[in-house]
Amino acid sequence: MAEIATIARPYAEALFKAVRADAPQATRWLDELAAIAADDQMLQFADHPKVTGEQIFQVISGVVQQPLPEAGRNFLRTVIENGRLAALPEVAQQFRQLVNAQQGSSDAVVYSAFGIDAAGLAELSGVLEKRFGRKLNLQVVLQPELIGGVRVVVGDEVMDASIKARLEQMRVALTA
Repeated sequence: MAEIATIARPYAEALFKAVRADAPQATRWLDELAAIAADDQMLQFADHPKVTGEQIFQVISGVVQQPLPEAGRNFLRTVIENGRLAALPEVAQQFRQLVNAQQGSSDAVVYSAFGIDAAGLAELSGVLEKRFGRKLNLQVVLQPELIGGVRVVVGDEVMDASIKARLEQMRVALTA
């Protein structure tokens, strides 16, 4: 994985410099391109020796939900011409990190046993931002096996306030 990260870094940095003012907008279309590029069938299509770069560009452009801006089209063409389509998901991740650093925020994944409504998410966001000391961009992922509570992952930091974690702590304490 270190190799893909090394390949992706210059692309993410160059794109960030090119779209600095429109970085939040670029994040949306770059995430969509990364999702398309992560598809195994797309990668097989792109790796076929008889398929041209223009054909790959046309297929991807036809699949995106919203038309790509000029910077997006140029970026996609560059990635395709250099044979780096497989690195696009990593480029998107590194680009998001650059945008977060610029905005002073971090991405956070909230694993929850149950869905969280907008009011609950806003309240949880406030509590977590105080706990982690920075603005957080929350994404909720359902994990019924947690039984209740939440497990929050921000970068390499984890806060586990789930029922499953508490039961595991009790089991360890009782068997020790």
